[in-house]
Amino acid sequence: MSSQPKIGFISLGCPKALVDSERILTKLRAEGYGIVPTYTDADLVVVNTCGFIDSAVEESLDAIGEALAENGKVIVTGCLGARADEVLAAHPQVLSVSGPQAYEQVMGAVHEHLPPPTDPFTALIPPGGIKLTPRHYAYLKISEGCNHRCTFCIIPSMRGDLVSRPAGDVLGEAESLVQAGVKELLIVSQDTSAYGVDVRYGTSFWKGRPVKTRLLELAKALGELGVWVRMHYIYPYPNVDDLIPLMAEGLILPYLDIPLQHASQRVLKAMKRPAAAENTLRRIEQWRSICHDITLRSTFIVGFPGETEAEFEELLQFLEAAQLDRVGAFTYSPVEGAAANDLADAIPDDVKDERYARFMEVQARISAARLQAKIGRKLAVIIDEIDAEGAIGRSMADAPEIDGQVFVDAQQLQVGDIVEVNITDADEHDLFGVLA
Repeated sequence: MSSQPKIGFISLGCPKALVDSERILTKLRAEGYGIVPTYTDADLVVVNTCGFIDSAVEESLDAIGEALAENGKVIVTGCLGARADEVLAAHPQVLSVSGPQAYEQVMGAVHEHLPPPTDPFTALIPPGGIKLTPRHYAYLKISEGCNHRCTFCIIPSMRGDLVSRPAGDVLGEAESLVQAGVKELLIVSQDTSAYGVDVRYGTSFWKGRPVKTRLLELAKALGELGVWVRMHYIYPYPNVDDLIPLMAEGLILPYLDIPLQHASQRVLKAMKRPAAAENTLRRIEQWRSICHDITLRSTFIVGFPGETEAEFEELLQFLEAAQLDRVGAFTYSPVEGAAANDLADAIPDDVKDERYARFMEVQARISAARLQAKIGRKLAVIIDEIDAEGAIGRSMADAPEIDGQVFVDAQQLQVGDIVEVNITDADEHDLFGVLA
């Protein structure tokens, strides 16, 4: 095994990019390459980049530069790789540059600069493939690309239009993950609600039975696997309403991650995200009437070009009315190639920062109050970590790394356990409790 070629891997960006990294790592491991955690042990380094906003571009370029300085042999892929000229201008010494989902190009570049081993006994991969997440949860990507042309976003130019995976393929992968010990499946794509539109909801097969490539049917089938199923990146199309009864029945987690972005009709139109705050509020009320425990998370942009003080106040009023459980916010940042850069009336940075602070103050109060309301309840919690003070986990209302945590006063648990916890306290972000 000493002659086994070894790859170092850096994965940046969103969960969708993480899935790309896992697929590349699985291919590498299947061909007998070793995966190592240090530059010095690696014969070559692959960097999967992010290029969505300026700070992500800077982080990716810095990571490439560090890998070159520490190792010298670097292959670049991912979203920033779609802008190869920019990568090569900063780091002309990289061996290869490819865009997102370019699995074969990455493997071809690896083969060229570090030929695979010939010993077939090294071609071993664990069940479910190589994962960059803990063993008990995994991201499951159901489609690539997006058909929207939001003016603040350049994802379609990097990842292309919507391409849905056949439902049978998705379910087969999900089943393999569950058999490998995964207890929570996090469903991701650029536009999860649109799943199957591009193939007209065509039928595929799983376990010999037909399953439509459509979100409702996919969710029902995933719910049969007996694990937590969490939906991310759900644009509020009408078909989302069909998922809520499944949540009330316990087939999938009562959790929706809906990137609403704003509440002003004019701003949404400028963003090319057709929606109406009034309709959204009515639907939220309806969802909660069907599934009382539903958790709603969203993201918003403040300081979008042309946003007036009145429109920002409209956004704050929406927050008060919607009472969302979890909210992330970003000040508008110009992204190279985004149509919104050409809009007039850019908001000064100090105004954006002031609005962001006011926004977060309102939402922090709302989130804290919603967490306080959980004191005295008994919640199911999946354990992510054990430390000297006890166990750290997440409730059904908490996605890994983006939502809160539940701190449990118990040490006899193991990572991956799902236990009942009596909630005894809460702060602005997290819950505290003891085993029920």
